[in-house]
This record gives sequence, C-alpha cells and structure tokens, in this order.
Amino acid sequence: MKHPETKTKQLTIIGGGITGLTCAYIAAKNGYKVRVLEASDSFGGLLNTFSIGDNRLEHYYHHFFTHDVELNWLVKELEIENKLYFKKTSMGVFRNGKIYNFNSPRDLLNFSPLTFADKGRFAATSFFLGKFANWQDYEDISCMEWLYKYAGKNTTNSLWKPLLDIKFGPYANEVPLAWMIGRLRQRMSSRKQGEEKLGYLQGSLDTLLQALLAKLKTYNVELITSSAVTKLNMEGASLKGVETKGENYSGGDFLFTIPTIYVKDFFKGVDNAIFNQLNNIQYFGAVCVILDLKKPLSKTYWLNVADSGFPFGGIIEHTNFIPSSEYNNKHIVYLSRYYSQTEKIAGQNTNEIIADMLPYLKKIYKDFDHNSINDIHVFRTNTAATVCDLNFSKKVNSCKQLINGMWFANMAHIYPDERSTNNAIRVSAEACKVMGMETDFIPYGHSLSGKIGFE
Repeated sequence: MKHPETKTKQLTIIGGGITGLTCAYIAAKNGYKVRVLEASDSFGGLLNTFSIGDNRLEHYYHHFFTHDVELNWLVKELEIENKLYFKKTSMGVFRNGKIYNFNSPRDLLNFSPLTFADKGRFAATSFFLGKFANWQDYEDISCMEWLYKYAGKNTTNSLWKPLLDIKFGPYANEVPLAWMIGRLRQRMSSRKQGEEKLGYLQGSLDTLLQALLAKLKTYNVELITSSAVTKLNMEGASLKGVETKGENYSGGDFLFTIPTIYVKDFFKGVDNAIFNQLNNIQYFGAVCVILDLKKPLSKTYWLNVADSGFPFGGIIEHTNFIPSSEYNNKHIVYLSRYYSQTEKIAGQNTNEIIADMLPYLKKIYKDFDHNSINDIHVFRTNTAATVCDLNFSKKVNSCKQLINGMWFANMAHIYPDERSTNNAIRVSAEACKVMGMETDFIPYGHSLSGKIGFE
C-alpha cells in the first residue's frame, strides 16, 4: 500500500497503547489525518518498559509465539524484523512441594501427582480443547465444570484448579471453557513435536514502541500525551468532539481504545443503554514483582505454581530466556499475580506486596537468600484483563456505536483469546475494517481475537 499523499478523513484515537497506535498506523496508511490522545505522559500502555542493566525490560513480562503472524507483519512493516528472534524455552509445575518439568510427553509421564489414567485424560482433553473444540459451543459451560467431568477430579485439582484460582480469584468457577480453548490453542499452535519456541525483541518491547512512534511521525500523525478526555461533546446522536483539560478536539470519527471503565461514566444519565453495557465489563488487576538477583533461581523459564495458598501464580525467570549478559549479568525474575478488585492484594502497597511474596519464594527454592537480591521493582495496573464469565460475548460492546462518529476497540474484544500484543494488533485490524478502511494487507493468523463486536 502506497504512502498516501492526501488526507481527506479525520480520526481521533483515545488511548496510546498498542491497540491505539496500531489503529493509528492502519488509518494513516489508509489516508486518514490521525491524532492520538494519551492520558499519561508517555505512550505504550502495557508495553511500557524501564531501564535495567543498560537495557530495557517490560513492566509486565512479554513473549511472542511463532504463529503470531499479525505481530510479524507489524515488525516487518517497521523494519525491525532483524531484532525479533525465537528460542526454545522450558516450563515447569510446582505441585505438592516439588518442581516438575512440564515440556514433553515424557515429562507428563513423570508427573507423579497424576495416575496413569489421569495423565491420559489430561492429554486427551487438552488436545481436544486446543485442536478441535469450537469455542462458540462452550461459552455457557465453566472450565471447572467441564474439567472435573472430563479431565477428572485429581487432574483438575492437581493442575487446573490451582491455576484458575490464582488467575481468576473469586471468578474461577465462572470462567467459560471458551476462554480455555483460546488459551490452549495459542500454546499448542506454538509447539512442534512437544518443543516450544518463544520470541522476543532485542531491546524489549521498547524497540517496537519506538519504531512504531517513529513510523507514525512519518505519516504526520499527531501524538499528544497528558491528554485525558474529560468530556464528550454531543449533538443529538452524534459525537462531534472531545475535551481534555486544555483543549477541544473536533471533527471526524473518534475511536476509543482505552478500558471501558474509563469511558462508561460519560454516558451515565445521557445514554443508559451504553452505560449499562460498558458497566457490565469488569477488569482484573495485575502486579509484577521483578527481582534483580545476583544469581539464578533455577534453569526453568516459566514455573506455574499449582499449590494453593501462594500469593503468585507464576515465576518467570526472564534470564533463562534472554541471557543475563544482556543485562550486565543481572538475573531477572518476575513474580506475577492477577487479582480482582475485591481481593486483599488490591489494597496493598508496594512494600506489603513484597513482604507477602518473598517468604513464599523460599518455599519453592530452599536456597533462595535475601542477600542475593540487588533490587526489587514493582509494577501494577488495575486493567490488565477483562473478567470473562459465562456467555461473556453477550457483554462485549460493539465496535460501532449507535452514536455517530463513535467507535470502540479495546481489551474486551480480545475474548475468547488471551491478552497479547499480537491479539491487540488483530483487534486493531478488525476495528479499522469495520470503520471502512482497507486491511487486506494485514495477514490473518491463529488469533481468536476480534471475533465479537465487529459484525
């Protein structure tokens, strides 16, 4: 697609995360005059990074899959494909006080918490969900209910239930099997003969972010930070403009890519139908405690904690994926936790979170010593993922609103898939397509995102 010389249509995008910035790029390629309004003082959203060991690192751990064709498309467009590489990784499970490798059929056979029959049921049900099940047929069935019935009580209690409990908290019993289908399809599509390779960008996601921002500037996209929308300017059933503390922006269409909780109150008492739909969507928070260590904890990249009572669900040893030499020989570990707004951790401060988590790390790694810690970084967000309960697709708001000139593309549209950079790009493509733009140049991969709300 050629770089357009004339811009006849105007688009204002609210939200400067990966969805908003990708939409801006697609719109600019389609000849739109584009501006992006970002409430914070920097672009990136969940792509944001910080400096560590003369390098950059994500606030929230990221990796890519080999089948992320939408991501690969954007990386190529930005001419940074030489920065993207894939490596074999390792996974483990902590269960009954012991670490088990969990990478291959042989590892499954050696997983002693399950009987031989349990292992067969685990393999069969996982394969069915990841390869054959149609997510649309399983929206009204909970993961727990289905897994207890078909994977078995011991398999579910030993593997699935602890993972669902720590990820979804009080909503664990309401998570639809459709979500699990999306999750397993993503993981299985990345495996060949049991081996999984994951991708990473040299220099972190900041490499992608800076390249994208630079590309947008070549299209004369107006990039405006510290511009939270405070008011919608309506004329009847049309959105004519938005206001921030310092400016009014009018004309053209308006695409909201921010979480719905930041938009819903504009409609309270104005359009109760839209308010009620947006108000139905709730969000999980997430916290990542990042340890800068003098030495590694283990040789495993990703350890799922399947024992109950732990304050984190995953231990991601980043420098077992990307060499510590990239960070001046620092060893980097993420302790990750999703949470609902009703859970204790939602109200804890940084020091309280650290004090809760570190003692549990020693329960897994007996040799862990506080003296091995160089530094600790804590990042948290209240909008890490949507709470997807039974029949969640009925809650997902439409991209096209009844209000003329107003459009939505946000995290809710990723369902039934899992949040990822690639899936955000797919949602961006679907939104731009619904808005009438040409998107045929964007390849379509394995993503299940962008299926709902774009009819």
